[in-house]
Amino acid sequence: MAARRVSSLLSRSLSASSPFLSRSQGRNLSNGSRIVRRFGTSSAAEEVISPSVQVSYTKLLIDGNFVDAASGKTFPTLDPRTGEVIAHVAEGDAEDINRAVKAARKAFDEGPWPKMTAYERSRIMLRFADLVEKHSEELAALESWDNGKTYEQALTAEIPMLARLFRYYAGWADKIHGLTVPADGNYHVQTLHEPIGVAGQIIPWNFPLLMFAWKVGPALACGNTIVLKTAEQTPLTAFYVGKLFLEAGLPPGVLNIVSGFGATAGASLASHMDVDKLAFTGSTDTGKVILGLAANSNLKPVTLELGGKSPFIVFEDADIDKAVELAHFALFFNQGQCCCAGSRTYVHEKVYDEFVEKAKARALKRVVGDPFKKGIEQGPQIDLKQFEKVMKYIRSGVQSNATLECGGGQVGDKGYFIQPTVFSNVKDDMLIAQDEIFGPVQSILKFSDVDEVIRRANETRYGLAAGVFTKSLDTANRVSRALKAGTVWVNCFDVFDAAIPFGGYKMSGNGREKGIYSLNNYLQVKAVVTPLNNPAWI
Repeated sequence: MAARRVSSLLSRSLSASSPFLSRSQGRNLSNGSRIVRRFGTSSAAEEVISPSVQVSYTKLLIDGNFVDAASGKTFPTLDPRTGEVIAHVAEGDAEDINRAVKAARKAFDEGPWPKMTAYERSRIMLRFADLVEKHSEELAALESWDNGKTYEQALTAEIPMLARLFRYYAGWADKIHGLTVPADGNYHVQTLHEPIGVAGQIIPWNFPLLMFAWKVGPALACGNTIVLKTAEQTPLTAFYVGKLFLEAGLPPGVLNIVSGFGATAGASLASHMDVDKLAFTGSTDTGKVILGLAANSNLKPVTLELGGKSPFIVFEDADIDKAVELAHFALFFNQGQCCCAGSRTYVHEKVYDEFVEKAKARALKRVVGDPFKKGIEQGPQIDLKQFEKVMKYIRSGVQSNATLECGGGQVGDKGYFIQPTVFSNVKDDMLIAQDEIFGPVQSILKFSDVDEVIRRANETRYGLAAGVFTKSLDTANRVSRALKAGTVWVNCFDVFDAAIPFGGYKMSGNGREKGIYSLNNYLQVKAVVTPLNNPAWI
């Protein structure tokens, strides 16, 4: 797969049942649990499907071994379909971060990884990608179970992209080099691109494996060693792929994985004096804390991929049916738990009413239910905290007099399922138009001309992404250049590729991930100047 369009899920037929899916037969995950498939009907309740995949890795990966937390503590990771425990995972804290950093430091200063030829590093990463494909069904089942995303999405889009990303970065490993620089006088000047050292990385829960790849891939390609902290909600797949990396031949200590909480393990990693670089993906508020901890410790460089409130702009000349479908996908994909979600849908006044009616009809058709079941489009939110946050914003929309076209409630009586929700007559000063909801809530706003919508689209503290839907090349060029966002999709949305850089303007973060630009995050540039005696040429 040379490139992967996540939006291709819209037209793909759903995959057949996997051998990793089976009906619960008295196992602890079902317990007679029921969820409703389609939120707008009174369809029959169904049993929760129990994935037949073994949870084999729940301990911290430090220096090539899976070990208990120093404190001996564990914490539960929960099934968002039911709120019940999947497994108990080692709870890392400051002492475990110290152990992991020590292992990473030794592997960088004394170990073979940065001294290994770039070609050999590349071969290990390629072997890892092969193992990902070999174990794709197990990985997809674990990802869906721990996160709540649909199994089909994980299996057909995210796991292939995981392998693709590591093959991409494996290809870069032996192509990282400096320059020979002409200088005044008799001097030979060269620049060296060197690995930065120990990289601390903190990943979120909405795309655990893809964020693992976005962080780990470029760091390894450049020759660094890593301490990675998983999101406490979704630790299982990182440990699994950590084991695959060891199987691929990654030396001990090069990749260390610690599960734990932000206030303990995360804060310890961000403020650690022996971590040379930090990368974080998560909320803007947490990003501020991370940046402060890094600055107040050893002033380590930090890259941040933070929140968003992306405008999706539909002009009057657009194909409305296609625009409705694309806007629906832009918002509801991954249960709305996507930092670049098109969560402010601006529609021209001439087509506004038609768009709203069709957007409502599309949302009413959206199938909500057990993400392991064939035909399901939307699973549960990640946990109770996120569920309650989304419901709070829905109440806010109603209280601020936006028109609730559909949805607004819970699906079923167990787990964290929310009805696909559509608001119309939304104003820019409403919270649902300002804050990152991170849930299945579509806000539709009206505009009248190009200058107005550009101004309104840019009047936000975020600047992660945007969508422009029009048949006019002039309009597309003008608006895409005017929008203050790191990615602008024109007549498409959520198109991701290993080579396409991703990152934000303003409070959506700094730095870029994926593509050639991501390598800069993990390299130091050194200038070496040597006198030339009687040079043949300069």
